[in-house]
Amino acid sequence: MNLWFALIFSGVISQRLLELRLAKRNAIRIRGIGGYEIGADHYKYLVLLHAAFFLSLLTEFSLRRPFFSLWMLVPSAIFILLQAARIWCIRSLGIHWNTRIFIVPGAPLVRRGPYRFLRHPNYAVVTLELLFLPLIFGCYWSAALFPVLNMIVLKRRISLEEQALLSMSTAAE
Repeated sequence: MNLWFALIFSGVISQRLLELRLAKRNAIRIRGIGGYEIGADHYKYLVLLHAAFFLSLLTEFSLRRPFFSLWMLVPSAIFILLQAARIWCIRSLGIHWNTRIFIVPGAPLVRRGPYRFLRHPNYAVVTLELLFLPLIFGCYWSAALFPVLNMIVLKRRISLEEQALLSMSTAAE
């Protein structure tokens, strides 16, 4: 179980670090076409939340040392599906995907991929990941706490995004 945890934990951390590189590259490209960041003051809370999540998961796993159980395959399968959904979100947004909030004046709202069905599918995926990744390892405290904390942080983030999108659509009229 320790090897299983180490592989998945390090794999998810590596994925997040690669996504941060992608976000930085996308930010450069967005600024190059006249885009700008909004709501930068809230970003530190998002970073703190995710750092605390990984620390909590590592700590809870180390303290509990759960044994593998067949039921753990259910959250594992769901987490794999969430990774596919995450990639779908990122690919659908293209250069507009970022961990920060960027506005490109005059750019149309993305309405392809999962964005045809949901306004903020990436945030739904992240919240569900914060639930199911800990459940894979029987880390119930992390699974209970971090989706709720994420929704609190996302409430502010989504509000900022919606205000920006509304101002963009008003300016376009």
